Amino acid sequence: MPGIKYKFDTELIEGTITSRPNRFIMMVDIDGIEQACHCPSTGRIGSIKFENIPCLMSKSDDEKRKTKYTVEAFSLDPPDRKKKRWIGINQVRANAYIEFFLRDGSMPDIFGPVESLRREVKLEGSRVDFLVNERDYLEVKTPLKDIPCEGHTCFRKSTAKFISFERLIKHFTDVSGAIEDGSRAIFLMCYMYDAPSFEVPVPGIQEMRIVKAARAASDKGLENWQANLHIDRDGVSLIRYFKLDLFHHKGD
Repeated sequence: MPGIKYKFDTELIEGTITSRPNRFIMMVDIDGIEQACHCPSTGRIGSIKFENIPCLMSKSDDEKRKTKYTVEAFSLDPPDRKKKRWIGINQVRANAYIEFFLRDGSMPDIFGPVESLRREVKLEGSRVDFLVNERDYLEVKTPLKDIPCEGHTCFRKSTAKFISFERLIKHFTDVSGAIEDGSRAIFLMCYMYDAPSFEVPVPGIQEMRIVKAARAASDKGLENWQANLHIDRDGVSLIRYFKLDLFHHKGD
């Protein structure tokens, strides 16, 4: 992998997910003992039923936690395959990975040299993930519901609709509205696996509101980028990153 690697404090532990009884818990077989582990993403994770699915976990030393382990990634490869391809699911930690690669200069095409970076900056009624160089805004999104898993033995086609769109629409409006002369605003699609280039899906009636808000934000100058990361037992590497051309701007 190119560039410097984000290293975990301790190596992740491999196990096998036996079930996902609710949004917050995954039952995992660890060396023959089934344990309840924290699931860091409460939403839909692909269209897959989590039965006999390999995973990587981090271990917490916090005695106050109800669960000792957090599932950081899973694999669609067979459990007995030695060299597995992992798909990261910890959306909270994704921001730490992106911050690391920005600060170490691994993503120079986005902002150039990063001299300063602040997290969780207030913007109108929202918060944006990063303020870079005191002028540029970066919001990181880590989609998990469209992980390609068709053909897998545990694939289960989902009929669930995307209904959580008000916050996303507000983010598009607030971040694009903050663009001034000499500043930029970016939505970064972050995948913790080597995903194909993101394309705007054919929207339903409800999703059309998101597409319209995204297009309006793009017309105001909001940029869309994508970053693909590689996760394994000892850390995270940047595979590639690139600008997305999702909409034709006014005058194109």
